[in-house]
Amino acid sequence: MPGDAPTISDAVSLAHAGDLVLVAPGVYHESVKIDTARVTLRGESRDKVVIDGRLQQPNGIVVTAPGVAVENLTVENNTQNGVLVTGSAKAAAGMPGQSGGYDTGDEPVTFLKSFLVSYVTATRNGLYGIYAFSTQNGVIEHSYASGGADSGIYVGQCKPCHVVVRDNTAELNAVGYEGTNASGDMYVVGNRLVGNRVGLTTDSDHQEKLLPQQGAVVAGNLIAANQQKATPEQADGGWGIGIGIDGGSDNQFIRNRIAGNSNAGLMITATADIPTNGNRILDNTFTANGVDVGWTFPTATRGQGNCLRGNDLRTTVPAQLATTASCPLPTQSPSPYGRWAAPTAPGGIPFTEVAAPAPQPQFPNATTTGATAVPAVPALPDAADIPLPSASLLAAGARVQTS
Repeated sequence: MPGDAPTISDAVSLAHAGDLVLVAPGVYHESVKIDTARVTLRGESRDKVVIDGRLQQPNGIVVTAPGVAVENLTVENNTQNGVLVTGSAKAAAGMPGQSGGYDTGDEPVTFLKSFLVSYVTATRNGLYGIYAFSTQNGVIEHSYASGGADSGIYVGQCKPCHVVVRDNTAELNAVGYEGTNASGDMYVVGNRLVGNRVGLTTDSDHQEKLLPQQGAVVAGNLIAANQQKATPEQADGGWGIGIGIDGGSDNQFIRNRIAGNSNAGLMITATADIPTNGNRILDNTFTANGVDVGWTFPTATRGQGNCLRGNDLRTTVPAQLATTASCPLPTQSPSPYGRWAAPTAPGGIPFTEVAAPAPQPQFPNATTTGATAVPAVPALPDAADIPLPSASLLAAGARVQTS
């Protein structure tokens, strides 16, 4: 299409399970809803197939059926999300609560099972670039997210998730990647989270179900220079933080390269009533951060059993944390904590003014490859096989470079 249908939405409405909707270059002013299982929506050119919301619609693409693949296109200028994949009827209807969460009340959680977002560029969207909410068994890969007024890539409300976020670039967002109440087989691996206000957060939030957040693996990511001024202002005021853990527990942070974050490379804190327990920080390299690792608990909620081992560290708060909280540690062991002087976050810019993306890699053989078969359950990575990334990971298509 458009030879076969005048709009993407018309083409999708004609598609049957297992069909490929191949989109010709053009700028499309529409919101595309995919509610037929196992449809592949693919652009012929990632940079030249553009779904532009013109700030007049909540979402660029909404996926509510299992087994759908969204590939090789750009989604921009939506008031909420570039791509939304969800099993929540409220989310699909575009009814966000505060900060983009969804209050589902006493209703049971309904998951969308199996999805793929691949080679997608999502830029200048009012909440999230790529948003997987109330989903399981999915992959977000080879994609680029910038100008997310909340975060570039977000996974929320899944347990167990069986979700893999890999080989993506998130820059010039308030937060690069956020995982809220995303627990169990939740993998964030090999991503470039550089030049945001905050690189990555994993947290618990009462605005979503399935509290608390537990059991994510964050491995092999480049998380650097997250104090970029020309970005949307972060709602909670976060600034200069590589990794933030807020009420998240039993997560593993393995062989990440965490560099040049002006406040903290990795910070553990806690929400008012949800402790941060049992996180393991293993074999990471820290360079030129304000504080490499800092643990602070500003409320009465305290953490337990958080530990470190094998990291390349220079500064911690409290001091000598690598010794006093060395892994393994008893689960009931109280986590020490302290304070440090954090830099003041500067004002941000409207998400609509964030710098345009550089050209991004194309989906291989986009016009000749058939529909993508999305697995019912994705293959999950083995953390032991994930190496420490180079300082130039995915640098070719990035606006923000590390020094």
